[in-house]
Amino acid sequence: MWNAMWDSPPRLKMVNIAKRFGTTQALNGVNLEVAAGEVHALVGENGAGKSTLMKILAGAYRPDRGEMWLDGEPFMPHHPLDARRRGIAMIYQELSLAPHLSVMENILLGVEPARWGIIRWRRLREQAYAALSELGLADLPLATPVHNLPPGHQQMVEIARAVISQAKIVVLDEPTSSLTQQDVERLFTLIRRLRDRGLAVIYISHFLEEVHRISDRFTVLRDGETVGSGITSETPIPKIVALMVGREVSELYPRRRRTRGPCILEVEGLTGIKKPVGASLRLHRGEILGIAGLVGAGRTEFLRAIFGLDPVRAGDIRVGVFRGAATPGQRWQQGVGFLSEDRKREGLALSLSIAENITLSRVDRLGPLGLVFPGREERMVARWVDRLSIRCENLRQPTWTLSGGNQQKVALARLFFADVDVLLLDEPTRGIDVGSKAQIYRLIAEAADGSAGTSPKAVLMVSSYLPELLGLCDTIAVMSRGRLVACRPAEQWTEHTLMLAATGQDQENSISTP
Repeated sequence: MWNAMWDSPPRLKMVNIAKRFGTTQALNGVNLEVAAGEVHALVGENGAGKSTLMKILAGAYRPDRGEMWLDGEPFMPHHPLDARRRGIAMIYQELSLAPHLSVMENILLGVEPARWGIIRWRRLREQAYAALSELGLADLPLATPVHNLPPGHQQMVEIARAVISQAKIVVLDEPTSSLTQQDVERLFTLIRRLRDRGLAVIYISHFLEEVHRISDRFTVLRDGETVGSGITSETPIPKIVALMVGREVSELYPRRRRTRGPCILEVEGLTGIKKPVGASLRLHRGEILGIAGLVGAGRTEFLRAIFGLDPVRAGDIRVGVFRGAATPGQRWQQGVGFLSEDRKREGLALSLSIAENITLSRVDRLGPLGLVFPGREERMVARWVDRLSIRCENLRQPTWTLSGGNQQKVALARLFFADVDVLLLDEPTRGIDVGSKAQIYRLIAEAADGSAGTSPKAVLMVSSYLPELLGLCDTIAVMSRGRLVACRPAEQWTEHTLMLAATGQDQENSISTP
């Protein structure tokens, strides 16, 4: 089967692709070949050039040099619509659906069957149903507005739109970052169907376990260059990681023996408008406490209620000597910092510079009487930019110009710069590559045990990635339907038992906070 795949010219061939933005060389001679009927993983650290390369394929950028072929014919799209008409379908992490339109309207958006300018609704419904049925998604409600669908089903609608447009290549950019495990399995089934129909699928993900499961071959980019490729099943994950980061990453999760200090955050019976429901826990200095659970279980609402972003109907919160409800500004003053899972809308001021975002919560450290000494600001910010390996041209660069992973690092740097006592982290490594994850894990561990030269911090961390919780946390609690149903030392959990508790099948193990 594999040899037969290459009897004809590759579906896509990109040779010596280069692209520069000002003084930044984003791509420098990248090569990529993808066959029809293949799932090809494109991996690399944030800023490696993956997004730039795909935007060239999609017609959003023109390369400075290089050549492309599609099914053996020269290919150089003039704009995104040109690329789409020739069979390139891009499905980004942030979907490009019309949320107020129905499922069927989104599937045929721009290619609606019409006569004399009037949409033929019966024909539209038939074509949308046929596209969904072909993908095994006939149960999706055609007339429902897509904003009423969960993220996983919205993604299916976008893929159906790509199929009905006769796409030859489907590019999936971080497709599972906001999906439940059930939706991930449904997506993988769909990707295999696309492959079996002869489409070429380019799969971009930082989750290398997923890459190993779903892809046939892979290509690694590093610093804008192709540094390796191969058959996925024949290449162990550590070797792919070494290609990505240019070195061996021997210890992804830093395991340290920490001495738990006094309780610094105590939550009793916390109840929000809908979630959480009667949630209680105790968090100590020198402790990393992780919260597992399914999407929609109430984990984010729990952290937001503690920080004062969401209203509280009942319960009590104590932070050190402070007790009761508080605004987010008061929580900062009490020594609590919050990292939102939505960095674009809540985590960052994207129009401000990198330096301004990092220092935004502690401008008092930059000069007397509210003054900001630029030299002092740059010295203090440069330390965190270096420690987190934030890829940027300079510290005054607008934050919106950074890749998503580097934006996430800026949001984290702000918390570390503020030197708070309690870190509330909601999906802290979402959209971050494996090399950067290792850095983030080390910084979180150092913050908790005080080895970074500060007093030990307390970390309350939400993550949907179970290996991350098991590898980094001292204690793990599980939230199910808004309730904290179990809390035990991390070594007493496995991925299997965490999923059982998250799905409500482990109710006999009631919460017992150590």
